[in-house]
Amino acid sequence: MIAEHTSVFDPALTGRAAQLVGDDGRILPVAPQRWLAPADDEDAWLLNRCTGPTLDVGCGPGRLVAELAGRGVPALGVDCSPLAVRQCHSRGAAVLHRDVFSTLPGEGRWHHVLLADGNIGIGGDPVRLLRRCAALLRPGGTMLVEAGLPGAGLWRGAARLQVIGSAAGPWFPWAVAELAALTALAAPAGLEAGDRYRVGRCFLELRYVSAR
Repeated sequence: MIAEHTSVFDPALTGRAAQLVGDDGRILPVAPQRWLAPADDEDAWLLNRCTGPTLDVGCGPGRLVAELAGRGVPALGVDCSPLAVRQCHSRGAAVLHRDVFSTLPGEGRWHHVLLADGNIGIGGDPVRLLRRCAALLRPGGTMLVEAGLPGAGLWRGAARLQVIGSAAGPWFPWAVAELAALTALAAPAGLEAGDRYRVGRCFLELRYVSAR
């Protein structure tokens, strides 16, 4: 739940109600209370598909990394925010304070990469992000991505965090992709769409099939 820009989401890491506001005026929901809580039943759809070493990109306070570790699955979180990294450490989860586009351990060998909680938006360019995450996977590895809600389409622009009762934060590049848009973006990144989940939240499994 973190962008390329360090700490832009920190005001929400106290659990206060917040939203993202796009530069075109659209409101993009965020869920700070979910980030800070333990993994829930919907998260289980993602977690059950992580059967080997897993990298959680934009791990935030680390609920998914901690849950995977508790299941005996090797997992590492990556986040740009020092506060998120401290919160992740407090859960006993392994985490690196690093950008996804910087050098990461195990490149080309991860079994799974997680992009939950809207993290397909990181950097504002979903195809670039998908290609980067595909490069982290071993052949046949999977990316487990949370998509935007139905009707979100594909949106790329600038957004800023608005914590209720506080001034809005700085602008940063962001993106949203619903399931149909995310499926269309998969092939240019060498990924093949697989299982999907559409109940409250929307998830898609993408399998790495080739370098593009």
